[in-house]
This record gives sequence, structure tokens and C-alpha cells, in this order.
Amino acid sequence: MPHRYPVREIARQAGVSEATVDRVLHRRPGVREGTVLQVEQAIADLDRQRSQLRLSGRRFLIDLVMETPRRFSDLVREALELELPGLRPAVMRARYHLRETWEVDELVAELDSICRHGSHAVVLKAPDTPEVAAAIGRLTTARIPVITLVTDVPMSTRIAYVGMDNRAAGATAAYLMCQWLRHVDADVLVITSSEMFRGEEEREMGFRSAMRTYDPGRTIVEISESDGLDETSRALTARALREHPGIAAVYSIGGGNRGIVAAFAAADRTCEVFVGHDLGDANRDLLRSGHVTAVLHHDLRDDMRQVAQSVMGFHGALAGDQRPRASGIHIITPHNLPD
Repeated sequence: MPHRYPVREIARQAGVSEATVDRVLHRRPGVREGTVLQVEQAIADLDRQRSQLRLSGRRFLIDLVMETPRRFSDLVREALELELPGLRPAVMRARYHLRETWEVDELVAELDSICRHGSHAVVLKAPDTPEVAAAIGRLTTARIPVITLVTDVPMSTRIAYVGMDNRAAGATAAYLMCQWLRHVDADVLVITSSEMFRGEEEREMGFRSAMRTYDPGRTIVEISESDGLDETSRALTARALREHPGIAAVYSIGGGNRGIVAAFAAADRTCEVFVGHDLGDANRDLLRSGHVTAVLHHDLRDDMRQVAQSVMGFHGALAGDQRPRASGIHIITPHNLPD
């Protein structure tokens, strides 16, 4: 069988004769072991360079569509734009469709517009609804791959989900909560931004499951539909504090943490433990001030790298299996805040 590279090209890369390369390829005797390794290394180098040549001059346009508080979309946007230069020689540009809240029909209309006008990929953070899944199906039919980010739409034709294992994240929050509340009589407030986001639902399920294991007698008070916004979170938390005098700890799944802290202050109540998600400016400030105990964080730049690899793999610019792995869950305290 002919080799994937001409003998002359391998010989030039290895710095040996064509006859030597031919003997190595056909496993004939008379070649020193070091020379065999030299030829094998040359072939490996050519493989890497072929991948670079495949990427050279390739241009990709992706659409980032997100329903999320601006503090998080800003983090994602920054991570993506920091990662894009490292993709060279390929060039990737992004268009942004970012809102704090979408009506489902407006979100679907935006996805359908992208479908009509074309794109190399859609990166999507959206509610898990039949309408959104159907829109993903139309994009797939148009050969536009969809990658869900942070929260999944699993019963759709999306090609990949990028983000942390949300059940594991919720279980991690429960483990921390139980350790820190071991000698404290406190009910735990769990607050989500929407019941329609699969990722938040999975975090809440992971949290409850682990709490049943570690601390089955602990009371959990759940409130939802905060939209992850400070003012809505403040109002919902204030009402929960009035109705549940035992609340003295918080697991904030959906954000709005400044509002939650403000509600505790206005009610003159102490929050013994506060676990949140993501390292935006608000959570950094709240960690430094001691209002948030710990933040569960994942590396968004690594997420964006996996997104880019999935897009390029779909379009044949990268060889091999480009399916993303689950993002690592990092526990951040005031003492290990990353830059």
C-alpha cells in the first residue's frame, strides 16, 4: 500500500535518503534504530503540519445566541475573543445575539434568521423547550451545527454540549454546604433563574440528591424565575426571608447575587454560607467582601476552545474525534481568586 506521504517528502523531512525511508516503511533490515525513530518522527511532524495546512486560510463565522444576564454573556464574549487568536492559521469571527431575556418565539425567530442567512455554527444558551429543539433541527437540516453552552437541549440534534457536568456541580455545592453547616441550624435557600434551563434544573437535582445523602434533615427552600437579575433576586429573596425565618444559607444557581445579599442586609439576617456560580465582577467583589463563601467556576476559555474545535471538526478542518469533555469544576474562595 502506498504511504500517505511521498517517500521524497518523508526523506526531506527526516534528513535521510529515500532508500532509507523505503526500507523503514517496508520494515526491511539494515537500518539503525535511531534512524527508524528519526523517520517515524518525521512522519508525525508531517501529520501535524498537514493539520495546519488544512486550517490555513479557512474562515469560520459563528453565531453566539444566549439568554443570560449580561454579566455572564460578557464573560463568555471575553473568553471567546481571547481564544480566537490562538486558532490561527484558521480565522474565526463571531456574531453576537445576546439578551438577558427572550420570548421563546423571538429566540426561535432569531435562530431561523441565522438559518436563512447562513453560518458555520450556532453556539446556543437557551431554554430546553420543544420550540427551541425544533429550531435546532432546522439549523441541522441546513448543515449549520449547533453547540449548546452551559445548559443543554438534549432532545435535539445539537452536535455537542460544552460546559460542566451540572449534576456534579450541584452535588459539589451540597457537599460544601453540609461541611460548613455541620454545627449550624439553618434552612438553605436555593434560587434559580428559570425552570426552563436544563443546566439549572440539573444543578438543583444534583444538590437535592446530595443533600439527601449528606444531610437529610436539612430544610431546603426553593424559589425560581429570578431571571438571574439582581432586582428580581432581591425581591424574591426578601419574600422568602419573611416567609421562612430559618433561612441562613444560600445556593445561588442562577445568579443575581448582589440582590440576594442586599435582601439579607435589609432584613438584618445573617447568611452563614453562600455558594454561587461563575466568576464575574459581582461574584469577585462578593468573595472579597466575605458575602459569598465560595464560587463554583469553570474555565470559559477552555470551553471556547472546545467550541472552536467542535466547529472545525464538523467542517473537516480538524481530523479525529472533536467531541468535547466535561469542564472541570473549580472551587474558588477569596484565597485562590484567579486573575
